[in-house]
Amino acid sequence: MISFRTSTCVEVRSAVIFDIFADIETVPERVDRIVKLEKLTTGDVGVGTRFRETCLVFKREVTEELEFAQFTSGSSYTVGCQSFGCECSTRFDLLADRSGTRVNMGMKTYPLTFVAKLSAPLGVLFAGAMTKCMA
Repeated sequence: MISFRTSTCVEVRSAVIFDIFADIETVPERVDRIVKLEKLTTGDVGVGTRFRETCLVFKREVTEELEFAQFTSGSSYTVGCQSFGCECSTRFDLLADRSGTRVNMGMKTYPLTFVAKLSAPLGVLFAGAMTKCMA
């Protein structure tokens, strides 16, 4: 398993920030590395909501289909996908802070295929770049 974490504080109440984070259809307007996002399910965002996201990873466009695996309105959610022979899980926790909201983000990847398991030790070399990309 390889994991990356980042944390930052924003001067906005957590309920407001969560609503912005959960509004997945407007993410490309706010996150420059996300080129396109298409919601694949109908209804409100929650567990089981699926979407297709195209983002820039090391200057290349990569498209993945993700699904909300956990969703606690107002405080946290987890999205996951399978990519490049790995299962990937990204969790966002929004915690009330004196100055607004602390946003913690963590990503974990679990190799599933033989090639991914052989390549897993190389993931450590990309830890710094991935953490910067997530921030």
